[in-house]
Amino acid sequence: MNFVALKMLVGDRGKYFGIVLGIAFAAMLITQQSSIFVGLMTRTFGFITDTGYPDIWVMDPKVQFIDDTKPMQDIRLYRVRGVEGVRSAVPLYKGILRARLPNGTFQNCNVIGLDDATLTGGPPKMIQGEIAYLRRADGVIVDKVGAEGRLARPVLDDQGKPVLDEQGKPLPPIPLKVGDVLEINDKRAIVVGICQVQRTFQSQPVIYTTYSRAINFAPRERRLMSFICVDAATNANDPQTPEAKAANIQALCDRIEQRTGLLALPGKAFSWKTVMYFIKFTGIPINFGIAVVLGFLVGTAIAGQTFYQFTSDNIKQFGAIKAMGTSNSRLLGMIVLQAVVVGLVGYGLGIGAAAGFGYITKGSELAFRLLPETLLVTGVAIALICVLASMLALVKVVRVEPAIVFK
Repeated sequence: MNFVALKMLVGDRGKYFGIVLGIAFAAMLITQQSSIFVGLMTRTFGFITDTGYPDIWVMDPKVQFIDDTKPMQDIRLYRVRGVEGVRSAVPLYKGILRARLPNGTFQNCNVIGLDDATLTGGPPKMIQGEIAYLRRADGVIVDKVGAEGRLARPVLDDQGKPVLDEQGKPLPPIPLKVGDVLEINDKRAIVVGICQVQRTFQSQPVIYTTYSRAINFAPRERRLMSFICVDAATNANDPQTPEAKAANIQALCDRIEQRTGLLALPGKAFSWKTVMYFIKFTGIPINFGIAVVLGFLVGTAIAGQTFYQFTSDNIKQFGAIKAMGTSNSRLLGMIVLQAVVVGLVGYGLGIGAAAGFGYITKGSELAFRLLPETLLVTGVAIALICVLASMLALVKVVRVEPAIVFK
């Protein structure tokens, strides 16, 4: 009977492809929108992932997410260093400063100031130059996307007008390269390296420099230190399992908070704090949630209507099978088999299309991150669509009378 069910399913190719395409569309839309949402949320804490170094981030208690910096007094750094269990603690500056381009325009940049002595927390990957070059006079390191994009130098003539090509279009801007000079807040900066970092949520160029130079770039304020990066001391006698290490770090966070009154969080907890802020205080989850729900409803409507019409067109065949003595449970098994087949085919096509979309847009401004959990969520949604689509068909097949064959 399973062979007969499959033959009936693929016999009407028009309706078969209609059911499969409806499910594939739903799977693609759910996977795509969920992956874009995850990609956007990943970008919100991309700087934390890129920094990687500190076991603990120490900040003002009012900080809500990574870009919500509340400057602290320098004396807080020494108080953190005095807490038992702290092996090292270094300052970190993070702020939005204006860079002046050669054509006179201004571009806001995310300036990161690293500890002068250790340069810890620098970019994860260098494309040109080395992190140590930041110790050169006025040295800065610019991220690759910013150097080729918003910080690129436009091609201008002597009168300051864009130079056009043969088709009358402006020539593409010249990417920022090692040795070029920038002005950050009216102060000279020389590019000594190009790095690769994750795109940020604001998609602003990222500039690394030393802490003292970043303080010099920034407008004069009484408080300028954004974060304190803490490395926890390890005891050779303590077990080094991940659970034990996490417990030791959390205990150190509690001691820092008790002694200093500051907020101390491990990197993972700080990342989740940032994500929860955007989920709670922005409309991003609602927008993507609506798109996912619409994909589910559209897929259910298309698959359900087509599957019901397919069953109606083959009702005489089901009646003939029932007249030959086939039980209702066996007929239900045939319907379930058909639903499983179209569900698996549609699911595979949908997630394949979504994965292809993510591969094509890789490296662009579009955020896309496909997780195994997303595939699981999509699979559950497609299973529900198949169940809902086959319910009407199940009722119709159970109620069919064998005598319909002779009508």
